[in-house]
Amino acid sequence: MTVRHFLSLMDCTPAELAGLLKRGIELKSLHQQGVIYEPLKNRVLGMIFEKASTRTRVSFEAGMIQLGGQAIFLSPRDTQLGRGEPIEDSARVLSRMCDAVMIRTFAHSTLDTFAAQSQVPVINGLSDDLHPCQLLADMQTFLEHRGSIKDKVVVWIGDGNNMCNSYIQAAMQFDFQLRIACPEGYDPDPAFLEQAGGRVTLLRDPNEAVAGAHLVCTDVWASMGQEEEAQARMQSFAPYQVTPAMLDRADESVIFMHCLPAHRGEEVSAALMEDPRSVVWDQAENRLHAQKALVEFLLID
Repeated sequence: MTVRHFLSLMDCTPAELAGLLKRGIELKSLHQQGVIYEPLKNRVLGMIFEKASTRTRVSFEAGMIQLGGQAIFLSPRDTQLGRGEPIEDSARVLSRMCDAVMIRTFAHSTLDTFAAQSQVPVINGLSDDLHPCQLLADMQTFLEHRGSIKDKVVVWIGDGNNMCNSYIQAAMQFDFQLRIACPEGYDPDPAFLEQAGGRVTLLRDPNEAVAGAHLVCTDVWASMGQEEEAQARMQSFAPYQVTPAMLDRADESVIFMHCLPAHRGEEVSAALMEDPRSVVWDQAENRLHAQKALVEFLLID
């Protein structure tokens, strides 16, 4: 039997992704009602973290516990990967001991190499290229607040980073129009743009980009591993701070998302984080429920 991995949104069909969102909402409802649902008893998720995280660790670990399973946290200090063991060897061993493996790493090639040798599903908890689990949560949040995102206008403001790349893939899979507003020199990967074709428009003026938008998203200006570039990035991105006034240019139904952690006063104003149009806390919570749906999908036939 072929092992299903989730390294990007493109690993699922649009129908499967829609099903995951629906299931995430169902699992959230069960949890809120206090219903015990434990289909993953005696199942173990191995979690490899080469990059630190709050939401990714807690959401996957809590999710496995809520589904009746267990999660094992492995930092570079806890594995032989941090001491030079080949990725292929670690994949062969861990996939014989765990039922699935989630990896949060730097190079996306680490995920590809691990998945190629793994006997169990591998989940991308974040790479330098993509962050598909966050997009599941974002799409679930929009569905809960505004219904279908099909044919809506989504705006990404800021760095053309892994989140931006994943939004490009989401535009293809969920059938919406994406506008990207970023300064020159910080465009998303051209390969992703080429793949998306006419679904994505690249702009330089964030105020122009948000006109009539239904969803506006941003992220920090300097991600992990880019600390040395932080000062230069602050100057380049200064005009790209998302504020309530900027959101006033969007559609009256607009909502704002940020994958967190947020640097208030940099990529987003403090006022917008508390604005009624901000759904960042629902968005953060939905990492838990969307990923429960994902793990259930990958592990239960």
